[in-house]
Amino acid sequence: MLPWLLSMAPHIAGTYFEPFVGGGALFFALQPKRAVLTDTNARLVRTYLGVRNSVDRVIQLLDTYPHDRTFFYEFRQADIDGASDAEVAAWFIYLNKTGFNGLYRVNRENRYNVPFGRYVNPKICDEINLRRCSAALARAEVMVDDFDAVDGRARRGDFVYFDPPYVPLSATSSFTAYTADGFGPEAQARLRDTALRLKARGVSVMLSNSSAPMVRSLYADGFEVTDVLATRSVNSKASARGAILEVIIR
Repeated sequence: MLPWLLSMAPHIAGTYFEPFVGGGALFFALQPKRAVLTDTNARLVRTYLGVRNSVDRVIQLLDTYPHDRTFFYEFRQADIDGASDAEVAAWFIYLNKTGFNGLYRVNRENRYNVPFGRYVNPKICDEINLRRCSAALARAEVMVDDFDAVDGRARRGDFVYFDPPYVPLSATSSFTAYTADGFGPEAQARLRDTALRLKARGVSVMLSNSSAPMVRSLYADGFEVTDVLATRSVNSKASARGAILEVIIR
């Protein structure tokens, strides 16, 4: 999606906000002078804080973790929430690099439950990239917060990019387990209302989502909806992966 997003993103006169920061691809591509990055996934936020504030320690830890099935299953059960930000970051990154397809998924007890991935020699510690990420994050506020908190902070001239959990295209494709609470139809409607309020204040808003009928209905009035083809690689069957229709909303 990144080439499409970059071609449609406005000039950032003020602050860049990304309330569903996730992998932060657009933030890292734009590298704005001022940014506020938030997410409800506390472990993800703490990972960014660990990389920003303690990248040497994160690198040191990752260098000691083996690509090993037994270690993976023991490590994913660790009671990580009581650890330091650097330790959380190393845990999160290790599981991302060695778990199936790089997924982050938890059950209702907030337990990471992705199986061991089929990799030969994954790059568990990418020191150069981690240091670059640390430098980019030095210009950003990073915190745990719900997406609608941006409604009280963004002002005219700011740019907000929303990349929420997508509305599923079918009953079997639903993926809302990024956090234990999920992200259902009511939250999708609340997101649309937040976007409308930001627009009314002169804030530039861009969203990405699936091309599901519900999405088109939610954003039928007051928004420009652009169809784009995006390549997704999460399907367990390689033959089922490929370009699918998604939308960018402005």
